Amino acid sequence: MMLAPRQSRYRPRRRHLLALGIIGMVVGSLAAAVYGIVGLPRNAPDAACAGAVEFARRLAPLARGEVAAFAVAEKALAVPDLAFRDASGGERRLSQWRGRTVLLNLWATWCVPCRTEMPALDALEGRLGGPRFEVVAVNIDTRDSGKPRSWLATAGVDKLGYYADPSAKVFQDLKTVGRAIGMPTTLLVDPAGCEIGTMAGPAEWAGADGVALVTAALAATRG
Repeated sequence: MMLAPRQSRYRPRRRHLLALGIIGMVVGSLAAAVYGIVGLPRNAPDAACAGAVEFARRLAPLARGEVAAFAVAEKALAVPDLAFRDASGGERRLSQWRGRTVLLNLWATWCVPCRTEMPALDALEGRLGGPRFEVVAVNIDTRDSGKPRSWLATAGVDKLGYYADPSAKVFQDLKTVGRAIGMPTTLLVDPAGCEIGTMAGPAEWAGADGVALVTAALAATRG
C-alpha cells in the first residue's frame, strides 16, 4: 500500500521522456527526408569510371578559393541517367549529354542559396558553354510550374537552357547514390557520364576559381 504514491510520482517523468523520444524521431525523419543527411548509402565502385577518379585527383588542387567546397570523386561513380523535362515539355535524360562535360545543378526558387548562385551559373554557361560543355540546371519546384521561369526572367538569367523536374525525382535519384545532401547540389560530370566531383551548397562558379576548375576539366577531357 505504500508503493502506490511512489509509482504515481514517476509516471509524469516517463510520459515526458516518451514524448521527447517521439519528437526526436519525427525531427530526425524530417531531416533525413529533406536533406538526405542520415544514412547515406555506400555505393560499390563502378569500374567503367575508374579513370575519372584518377583525373579527379589531379584536379583536386584547383578546388580552392570560391570553389574550395568542391569534393573530388574518391570512388568511381556512374551518375544515374536522370530524367527531366526541357523548355518545351519534352523528356530529356542525362545520357543525352554523353560526349560533353556537364555541370549538373539542382535548384529551386524556395532555396535562397540556389537563387543567389543562379547568376553565376548563367555567366559560366555564357563564358564556357558550347559543343563540349553545358551547365544543366534542373529546377525541382513541385508547385506553380510558371514560377521558376518568371523568376529567371526577372533575375536576368537567360543563357541557361531551361530544364525542370516537378516531381523532384532527380533529387531522390542522386540522394540514393549519396550525392544530394541539400540544396543546391552540383555535380561535375565527364563525357562518359562519370562523376568528377560534387559541390554541396552554392559557389561563385563564374569567378576565377570556378572558371579555372571547369576549364581544366575541359582541357583534360578534350578528344
